[in-house]
Amino acid sequence: MINVSDQHAPRSLIVTLYGAYGRFVPGPVPVAELIRLLAAVGVDAPSVRSSVSRLKRRGLLLPARTARGAAGYELSPQARQLLDDGDRRVYPDGTADDEEWILAVFSVPESERQKRHVLRSRLAGLGFGTAAPGVWIAPARLYEESRHTLERLRLEPYVDFFRGEHLGFAVTADAVARWWDLTAIAKEHEAFLDRHGPVLRAWERRAETPPEDAYRDYLLALDSWRHLPYADPGLPSRLLPPDWPGERSAAVFRALHERLRDAGGVFAGVGARSH
Repeated sequence: MINVSDQHAPRSLIVTLYGAYGRFVPGPVPVAELIRLLAAVGVDAPSVRSSVSRLKRRGLLLPARTARGAAGYELSPQARQLLDDGDRRVYPDGTADDEEWILAVFSVPESERQKRHVLRSRLAGLGFGTAAPGVWIAPARLYEESRHTLERLRLEPYVDFFRGEHLGFAVTADAVARWWDLTAIAKEHEAFLDRHGPVLRAWERRAETPPEDAYRDYLLALDSWRHLPYADPGLPSRLLPPDWPGERSAAVFRALHERLRDAGGVFAGVGARSH
């Protein structure tokens, strides 16, 4: 089994917990329940409380009382939008083989130059590659999420989006290798496989699916996985190097999701939900 380490920061695990289970709980999640659920993946109570405070300051969690009057936290509308957008990446439906692109072209006045760094970091965090200075590119299906993100940060006045196809002159696969650091992305997939492939193989040898074990292994796998579709925006397979590890890491996550998620929901106190 996997132990919590620097690979699984408490704040990230709390977001993952809400994404997997907490948002399906009617009403706010009690603080005591957050502490119980995070303890199952090795996070102590003080770390939970400090991480929740930081998420509250960021406007992602809102303090609220449960029906019984217990202190708890619920997702803000902003956080729900983030999770809804993330679902389309974390739990993709179908293949990502169309080759339509969006371009984000931005221009920031010198008097507001600090926003250039924010724009660059946000576009990179959304999975955009760099086509040229001030010109960023991503698969077209990421447009809605990108628009939501820039609107939330009030950066939309500085950006124009365009949609289209790559017509040359370079071969598109060669261009993609310039726009994204495919070697670095492949290493992230390999790290996921190294960490969670053995967990899947161990579960394949087990007949039963105990809820607490399922919850722990699923939450840790999801916490690792949910960042990967932002580093790797799901580029068309024919544009990627042979034996691309992204397909294998996605298969491992899907298998863990199918085996563990609903059983883990029993431990988390929620019923089965589909993604």
